[in-house]
Amino acid sequence: MIDLYYAPTPNGWKAAIMLEETGLEYRLILMRLGEGDQFAPGFLNISPNAKMPAIVDHAPGEGWGADPVTVFESGAILIYLADKTGRFAPTETDLRGRKALMEWLFWQVGNQGPMGGQLSHFRNYAPENERAYGFKRYLGEYDRNLGVLEARLEGRDYILGDYSIADMMAFPWAFIAKPLGASLNDFPKVSDWRARIKARPAVQRAIDLYKSEQNGGRHRVDNNDILFSQSSASFKPKPDGGSA
Repeated sequence: MIDLYYAPTPNGWKAAIMLEETGLEYRLILMRLGEGDQFAPGFLNISPNAKMPAIVDHAPGEGWGADPVTVFESGAILIYLADKTGRFAPTETDLRGRKALMEWLFWQVGNQGPMGGQLSHFRNYAPENERAYGFKRYLGEYDRNLGVLEARLEGRDYILGDYSIADMMAFPWAFIAKPLGASLNDFPKVSDWRARIKARPAVQRAIDLYKSEQNGGRHRVDNNDILFSQSSASFKPKPDGGSA
């Protein structure tokens, strides 16, 4: 059994998609980020960055010993699950394929994901009078990354040729292009790739998990300091034993 600490966001969808695609048995644990679940001491032991998704694998298998295995960060989770199941990723014996996989996973977590996240912030959650520069800046970066992905998909149905965890990582942030104020009109290959992945039953099940709990603008900078005003002080224990 795998515990998935999850909220219905693009990063949460990544791990949920992989678990649905592999058919691994898992238990969904909803993280109410606007209420500070991510700063609970028990969760910080699993995810010291106070971010979801994170997993706890209670039956990790041969070579891992008897104790459960915890994994935080979406890219690390997908690599772990791919290695566990032997699915959706080139193996260590395919050196060129593995190299390409790592390149595109690092591209996603270092470029597409952070740029999309900042774009979302300035589009949906920042104070109205402070949105313009940030929105322009990150819309440009998001668009640039769409161009990178468009070029990669030339002659390919998926990022590595075959459907893989590289696609599961990149899909969620392309899936929400319209709510971010962006358009796929200039990126027909990305649009077709997005549609192929969206049509997969496992993907549909994953993005529907706790759909009613999506933020949808309920929590914003002006009404939720827990979600949007984090600093190192957020990790300091409170007198009652919780976190600040």
